[in-house]
Amino acid sequence: MEVRIAHLYPSLMNIYADRGNIITLAMRCAWRGIEVLVDEFGIGETPSWDDYDFYYLGGGQDREQQLVCRDLAAKREGLAEAVERGAVLLSICGGYQLLGDYYRTGAGETMEGIGLFRAHTVAGRRRCIGNIVVEADIGGSRLVLAGFENHSGKTFLDPGQQALGRVLTGFGNNAEDGLEGIVYRNAIGTYMHGPLLPKNPGLTDWLLARSLEHRQGQAIGKASPLPALDDSLEEAAHAVALRISGK
Repeated sequence: MEVRIAHLYPSLMNIYADRGNIITLAMRCAWRGIEVLVDEFGIGETPSWDDYDFYYLGGGQDREQQLVCRDLAAKREGLAEAVERGAVLLSICGGYQLLGDYYRTGAGETMEGIGLFRAHTVAGRRRCIGNIVVEADIGGSRLVLAGFENHSGKTFLDPGQQALGRVLTGFGNNAEDGLEGIVYRNAIGTYMHGPLLPKNPGLTDWLLARSLEHRQGQAIGKASPLPALDDSLEEAAHAVALRISGK
């Protein structure tokens, strides 16, 4: 078995240890004997969209987002088609914002997104910062996710769009409607840094299973589940994150 990962803009979109999500996914593959290939793509570099199972876009500040925004527009069609074909995508904070329709900054400038997610973001006056706990329904399974958020942007989903989950502690998308993130097919956008995946193994394995399905062209079901791992350390980290969040 093999999983191929395309890490988009790793030198520009990598705050609050977002690169740790790639490391976590790669290690959980290695521990199961699954080969993993990670290729990095920066400004002016375009993946062969049929070659990858998992696309990753981390968070960045406004200056980095401005640079990425112009380049990402050229990747719009290829990335959207990859997601429609079942590829997995995880985007964090600034990456999440750029995959929506637009992000309007505090200075009144508008960064045009690529419209993969039916959502838009506007700068808020209040910074949303701190630990966050979210109750999510991923593939019919209830998961309690723990992370860290730090954003002034307020993201609003279009009617009918599926949020990643409901906020139990923290701010989430906009500190108003109690929702966090977005899910479209196998694509996820979220404000949760931390990094997110090391202390949320259930979500990591969901992303991995969907990536393997994309590679193999068949479902990873009861007949061929992912081999279980000893998640005691991950569960301990998750428990600490919940405790310091008051949950």
